[in-house]
Amino acid sequence: MATDKIRIKDIAERAGVSVGTVDRVLHDRPNVSKGARERVEKALEEMDYQPNVYASALAYNKDYQFVCIIPMHESEAYWDEVEEGVNAATLLRCDFHVSLKMVYYERFNDATFVKATNECIAMKPDGVIVVPAKLELTQAFTEKLAEQDIPFILLDSYLPDLKPLAFYGQDSFQSGYFAARMLMLIASKEKEIMLMKQLKNGHIGSKQQSNRETGFRHYMKDHFPKITITEVNLPMGGKKEDFDKILENFFETHPHVHHCITFNSKAHLVGEFLLRTNRRNVQIMGYDMVPKNAECVRQGSISFLIAQHAYMQGYSCVETLFEAIVLRKEVNPVNYMPIELLTKENIEFYRRTNIG
Repeated sequence: MATDKIRIKDIAERAGVSVGTVDRVLHDRPNVSKGARERVEKALEEMDYQPNVYASALAYNKDYQFVCIIPMHESEAYWDEVEEGVNAATLLRCDFHVSLKMVYYERFNDATFVKATNECIAMKPDGVIVVPAKLELTQAFTEKLAEQDIPFILLDSYLPDLKPLAFYGQDSFQSGYFAARMLMLIASKEKEIMLMKQLKNGHIGSKQQSNRETGFRHYMKDHFPKITITEVNLPMGGKKEDFDKILENFFETHPHVHHCITFNSKAHLVGEFLLRTNRRNVQIMGYDMVPKNAECVRQGSISFLIAQHAYMQGYSCVETLFEAIVLRKEVNPVNYMPIELLTKENIEFYRRTNIG
């Protein structure tokens, strides 16, 4: 008998129980004796019954609240696209009574992360998406989630010891290794490359950026050990005028540098400077298809961008919580995003909202 033709009445007759008992077993509700449950489960197996999980979830009529904890961000930044994806997926599942609350914290500000996570715990959500801060702070938070059986997804940085339901992000080491290999296609004859960083109190923005740099340096050490990598810091939260002075001084004192790289989404800080100062013989390579970066690629001051589907990451995190919590499906625990190279020639064909 085809699954779509099997009625609850048919199952009840085969198991020798009431229709109400079958309904309670199918929806995993209480007040079913062990014997009755076993008979129903045996009947389901014999009849090869596959429930319509979407219809069941709709009929259950339960409210589900998710929380997404991410860094504060400016408009048209990487995190802005993540948030767009999160909101799009939540809207798609609103018929299932899914809602989501965004909670923000400041990078490099431990107190704001603790406040955000405490706010999250107080909401008693059904599922959580979190961009990790310091390991010890993130671990303390996820341990509280585990105590309350609240599943969580890690976004951006993979910390398997925390035992998340799932992870979404790039393999950051491989991404940095790939970036080095691509850059060296056009910079193999160089003696020096500039590495642009943005530090605050000596710390880099994320573990992901650090891992990218590790992968990059690993490739360079193995294949181009004689090329000097000179770091330039454009301080986090600094002003454009200050950045211009730093960059002007660097390029005046390093006139033979023609290629730069950064592992964050702010390659446009250098790219726009190069365009303003008409330095057509210098390019920078960076990450993320944000509008300012894309424009610099079109105008030639950014040579390559590595895209990581920020929108799709946010969207997929919500979909995974939905599938695991609402539909009770198994989900993939580790989800690495594509490492895609964008240039002036193909950037117009990149679909940042490519879902499904």
